[in-house]
Amino acid sequence: MLTPDRSQQVIQLCQELIQRQSYSGQEGSVVERMKQAFHQWRFDETVVDSYGNILGRIKGKRPGKVLLLDGHIDTVPVPDPSRWTHNPYGGEIAEGRIYGRGSSDMKGAVAAMVAAAAFFAEDTNRDFAGSVYVSGVVQEEHFEGIAARQISERIHPDYVVIGESSEMNLKRGQRGRAEIVVETFGKPAHSANPRAGINAVYAMAHLIREIAKLKAPVHPILGEGILELTDIKSSPYPGASVVPDYCRATYDRRLLVGETRESVLKPLLELIRNCKERDPKFDARVSFASGVERCYTGDEIRGERFFPGWVFDQDDAFVQTALAGLRSAGLDPEITQYSFCTNGSHYAGEAGIRTIGFGPSREDLAHTIDEYIEVDQLIKATEGYQGILQAVFQERLTAV
Repeated sequence: MLTPDRSQQVIQLCQELIQRQSYSGQEGSVVERMKQAFHQWRFDETVVDSYGNILGRIKGKRPGKVLLLDGHIDTVPVPDPSRWTHNPYGGEIAEGRIYGRGSSDMKGAVAAMVAAAAFFAEDTNRDFAGSVYVSGVVQEEHFEGIAARQISERIHPDYVVIGESSEMNLKRGQRGRAEIVVETFGKPAHSANPRAGINAVYAMAHLIREIAKLKAPVHPILGEGILELTDIKSSPYPGASVVPDYCRATYDRRLLVGETRESVLKPLLELIRNCKERDPKFDARVSFASGVERCYTGDEIRGERFFPGWVFDQDDAFVQTALAGLRSAGLDPEITQYSFCTNGSHYAGEAGIRTIGFGPSREDLAHTIDEYIEVDQLIKATEGYQGILQAVFQERLTAV
């Protein structure tokens, strides 16, 4: 159990992180507050990389494994603050809840992880083998896992704990995410004489109907590899009296374990090839979307929007050790999986690092009006992270 003083420290840090607006690409003020916290709690090292990710390190007295407590510090915007009952940047406490943008997603968890690492170091007098890192990752809302690549390249963690909301359950995996772009090409003409052209929208409509017939792959734990149309646009726009010669549709594809870029695009490429065989004038292509965002440091982060899925066996040594640690903290978590994408797409999906998820609050509170985190869960999550650290560094992971 946390003492009242320690509990208040966690609550205050959570409030102060919320009070600092940190849309993606604007996370600098939160990084500064985390620097202060790392200094206050005597972390051994603080690093800010070129993207603006912040890392704090606590070293044990002996060499050993590296564990990373990972959280992102960017948030989605608040389009209309007037629709909020509480100030979205106030960090106000009401009826046992702390309100504000990022409270659940995921400044509450970041505050809990920073505090848990500090309390663990103090309680053990740093008499453990290894290092504990706490990360504040930027640009996660735009690029799940891409900024995190700099972190794993720097510290090479043996274990990662993702702090995304899990309702205090232990997550052993997630579906990944890909953004797929489908394009059709036609021939412009005056709409009074449409037969002189080729309407790219008609071609797209045909292709969309064919895509809808595809059978989604299924994973026994993660579920369906959903492929869902999310937007469509044609050119020229507005198309007054012009047959559109271009159309672009975007699909959200939820990725399962083991799926590759090639395997995901293969059925779409086969559909396009079949359409071309039936109609030589049919012209289309498919690819993954890519993006570029500017970081608050001035650096650019860019990448293809393909973020792999991952899952670990329920009997995996790290999963079971984390479970034991949570139980030792008085929690009774279920072992489940995330329904959304996280930085685990890099750590586990790309880098193959043993990863679990555990965090306070409900998954469905992210990005909502009047987003909040329950104070009770914030405190219990801090105790849960301490329990995981104690379990890992008491050398229970000899089998890993």
